[in-house]
Amino acid sequence: MTIKAYLYDRCGTCRKAKQWLNQHGVAFEEIPIVEAPPSKEELRRMWQASGLDLRKFFNTSGQHYRELGLKDKLPAMSEEEMLELLSSNGKLIKRPLVTDGNTVTVGFKEDEFEKAWGAR
Repeated sequence: MTIKAYLYDRCGTCRKAKQWLNQHGVAFEEIPIVEAPPSKEELRRMWQASGLDLRKFFNTSGQHYRELGLKDKLPAMSEEEMLELLSSNGKLIKRPLVTDGNTVTVGFKEDEFEKAWGAR
């Protein structure tokens, strides 16, 4: 499967991830996360493949996260409610979000990218 990279142009971390992928010759499809966020079902598959807590998919340093008071609301939300919220607003999703359908990385840490995407 093609590697999909959900990125936001004005995000410095996304630019670093994109540069890393390009420098390492990793072919990927760039998807603008704000204009075309992953669907609820796509997010569900990524979350399950990642093995991460669903809350790790939230951009906790974002303005929308703070405006919605999600720090206090997330603990009481169901997984369905969280997935619905994430799929409704790409700015709530921690980025970059990169997947090939089996492997998923959330955010950019060079060592994690090397492990996930380096040997391609």
